Amino acid sequence: MTAPVRAAGCVLWRRRADRVEICLIHRPKYDDWSHPKGKLKRGEDRLAGALREVAEETGHTAVPGAELPTVRYLKDGRPKEVHYWAAEAAGGTFAPSEEVDRVLWLPPAEARALLTRPQDRPLIDALLTTLPPPP
Repeated sequence: MTAPVRAAGCVLWRRRADRVEICLIHRPKYDDWSHPKGKLKRGEDRLAGALREVAEETGHTAVPGAELPTVRYLKDGRPKEVHYWAAEAAGGTFAPSEEVDRVLWLPPAEARALLTRPQDRPLIDALLTTLPPPP
């Protein structure tokens, strides 16, 4: 059996006034909307890789929270598993790149509807159960 491709990412969120917003990225290569994620480097810790991908793809630093469900699927016939964490945006500025040309901050229901891959949608529900109440 082929070893799965190891990847990690975050459901990046922030609080604006009394509402939560979720960050989605648009990747022009795939013309899709997803959570920031990417392949781990050899020997890289999963959480460190998830935070690195958030920084590279969104320009934001993030404070990690709860571990979220792992998403498994086939990519080009090979198994892939992506480990996710909840992560609160802690500042930064997005700069478009070849890999990610747009980011959107959306209320959870809108983010869920925009996600391209159906298996990414339950991650938003999982995130919402982990968030602290508003101050």
